[in-house]
Amino acid sequence: MTDLDRKNSLSYKDAGVDIDAGNKLVDAIKPLAKSTSRLGADVDLGGFGGLFDLKAIGMKDPVLVAANDGVGTKLKLAFETNIHNSVGIDLVAMCANDLVVQGAEPLFFLDYFATGKLELGVAQSVIAGIAEGCIQAGAALIGGETAEMPGMYSQGEYDLAGFCVGAVERSQILPTKDIAAGDVILGLKSNGVHSNGFSLVRKIAEISNQSFNEVAAFDDSQTLGEALLAPTKMYVKSCLAAIKQTDGVKALAHITGGGITENLPRVLADDISAEINLDQLKPQKVFSWISHHGGIEADEMLRTFNCGVGMILVVKAAQAKDVMQVLNDHGEQAFELGKIIDKADERVVYTGKFEL
Repeated sequence: MTDLDRKNSLSYKDAGVDIDAGNKLVDAIKPLAKSTSRLGADVDLGGFGGLFDLKAIGMKDPVLVAANDGVGTKLKLAFETNIHNSVGIDLVAMCANDLVVQGAEPLFFLDYFATGKLELGVAQSVIAGIAEGCIQAGAALIGGETAEMPGMYSQGEYDLAGFCVGAVERSQILPTKDIAAGDVILGLKSNGVHSNGFSLVRKIAEISNQSFNEVAAFDDSQTLGEALLAPTKMYVKSCLAAIKQTDGVKALAHITGGGITENLPRVLADDISAEINLDQLKPQKVFSWISHHGGIEADEMLRTFNCGVGMILVVKAAQAKDVMQVLNDHGEQAFELGKIIDKADERVVYTGKFEL
């Protein structure tokens, strides 16, 4: 090799990728992963793949259910406010809440964290949130990927993706085939905006000249950014309890992007519709702020945001009170939201008035 061949002496770090920082991050998050340990899981990080012993969970005829998701442009608020400890909870909740809709118990979770330059404190805070989300969901954090990619992201920014696998007994997969007119629709209170609609939220803040670091107009105890970054509520354990402790749950619908209007029909057969009583909706003040400053009409709100309802259950009328009791015993605010009706002109028929 000539001197000319050696003159640059470049390393991977010179190109912007710090392997040592990545190794430090793995060491730092190993205790976080350990804290999510559950039956069947090997949570020792560092191997090429995570292990899970499906036989250990004791199901007789398990069907695996998988979901993946991200946090979307809500991350932009985390960058601007320098609040990074809650978006990891969002990441897990967006995946795990989708699994429980099919009656599945979350088993394990994998995360993908990508950034231009790895900042250990930020990454550790995000992954601490992911671990907390896994604890809330009852899933083990058995692995993930941290990708440092110079030039791919603006300074101080990152992206997240999550992958969750659960299992359900074949005979207990939801929705059931017998949903019919007369079944009761229950709503579970949300924590706020959750993780959908933030491109519109950010646009509203921009055109109304409001900073995410200002005190929220609808809550003087926190900034606008803190209020909007409230993590997506985890409905897994409460809904699994309702499924297991009653014989009344026929279907669940996770109310994400598309709101009630788009998500509830996904679990209904073509020959029925849902009737929703808007008088029962009690949206948080943040939704009034969104509607007022964005000039957004009620029907657009209902097909964009959760509007105060993060999860919907369809239950047998005779067991509606029992299901609500179990849900409330597990920390939910459950309320009767409507009923299943014979097929109408719309898949979701609204009655009453949506007060914002």
